[in-house]
Amino acid sequence: MISTSMTALERRAAAALAGIFGVRMLGMFMILPVFALYAEHLADVTPLLIGVAIGIYGLTQALLQIPFGMASDRLGRKPVIAAGLLIFAVGSVVAALADSIQGVIIGRALQGAGAVAAAVMALVADLTREEHRTKAMAFIGMSIGMSFVVAMVLGPLLNQWFGVPGIFWLTAALALGGITLLFVVVPNPQVTQRHRDAEPVAGQFGRILRDGQLLRLDIGILMLHMVLTASFVVVPLVLRDIGFAPARHWLLYLPVMVLAITLAIPFIIVAEKKRKLKQVLLGAIAALALAMVGMGTLGDGLGSLALLLLLFFTAFNLLEATLPSLVSKFAPADARGTSMGVYSSSQFIGAFIGGAAGGWLHGQYGPHSVFLFSAAALGLWWLAALGMRQPRYLASHLLKVGAMDPAQAAVLASELLSVRGVAEAVVSGEEGVAYLKVDNQQLDHAALEGFSLPES
Repeated sequence: MISTSMTALERRAAAALAGIFGVRMLGMFMILPVFALYAEHLADVTPLLIGVAIGIYGLTQALLQIPFGMASDRLGRKPVIAAGLLIFAVGSVVAALADSIQGVIIGRALQGAGAVAAAVMALVADLTREEHRTKAMAFIGMSIGMSFVVAMVLGPLLNQWFGVPGIFWLTAALALGGITLLFVVVPNPQVTQRHRDAEPVAGQFGRILRDGQLLRLDIGILMLHMVLTASFVVVPLVLRDIGFAPARHWLLYLPVMVLAITLAIPFIIVAEKKRKLKQVLLGAIAALALAMVGMGTLGDGLGSLALLLLLFFTAFNLLEATLPSLVSKFAPADARGTSMGVYSSSQFIGAFIGGAAGGWLHGQYGPHSVFLFSAAALGLWWLAALGMRQPRYLASHLLKVGAMDPAQAAVLASELLSVRGVAEAVVSGEEGVAYLKVDNQQLDHAALEGFSLPES
């Protein structure tokens, strides 16, 4: 029988690794609503360099996260994750001590260089059984989303109490706490191996980069985080300039973030349950573009800005939830890890481009040009998304089938495809795992369970 619940060890591993992932992202995001105000007082500052400082972590993260993940296959998960968290802590200290914008840029680049995302996901896969892996990874995804929400409120509060250097010091402490959590709480995996559902595989990049549907989604997440980062190069400044004191910014972000999540949930349910993902995606992109047009053209009243920020974050949260779901649906059965790796790298590249572009535009043409640039970029994304196929509503499913030779794996894949509800089946004889795409509404669970090895 396949167990329907995670073991205590699996729950502990998922919770601890979600905590490590979450506090790292919390440290990244907390400066977003406050840094533009702080950086005005640094030596050698320009609007462009402020934007680069905000977004530079994305460039180093994008360049190094896949190599870090692959290194963890050879050197071990925990040593690579610990090294990444240590680099992140060092970067936080460099940024905290910096009195020039260049020093902060170096610190932020080091923060991004501690790119442990792929290695953490690989360790999750090592510590969870195939049938519970998606659940554990979803838990980590939720921790990232919550980190962003908390950071938008906590950043302005901590800035009021400790200043931005204090936020960087706290971030360093959280990273060191993550290392302690890693070695004290996270179990050691009995076996370390590559998991196609959780981490990139070098030989699959060409196939994934040629897939037009996945490329649309990669462009989408790049645009989404480009717009987010570019906007927050100037949003704190706009709020201050209309007379809303920086110490009170959290009073705006708190209700906006809570309401935005509340408003996004019904659309997420409709997208999945009613199978309207493409329609909801197009509507959310249009809403985001409308918010950017409003910020770029309407008057600078606090009430109108609050409503536009609510529209912005409702659409943003909706897209953050639906885009990974679409990647999972379009990804080949045995290449989900590679697909998500490219998607994640695109996200971080978008953050870097957004920071640099937002800073340059602010310096050349003023803050409203940043919003109008973002609206134009979103318009291009909407056109690209319009050509996306309707997704097949298939879920990834892993089955432990035991090691076998290639001929046996091919025979088993054919047999699995005969099970009602199984749309794709790739069997890795070396890993002893069958990678499936299934329609859960039609799946013959009993027949599929017959192919699974019994739990030891």
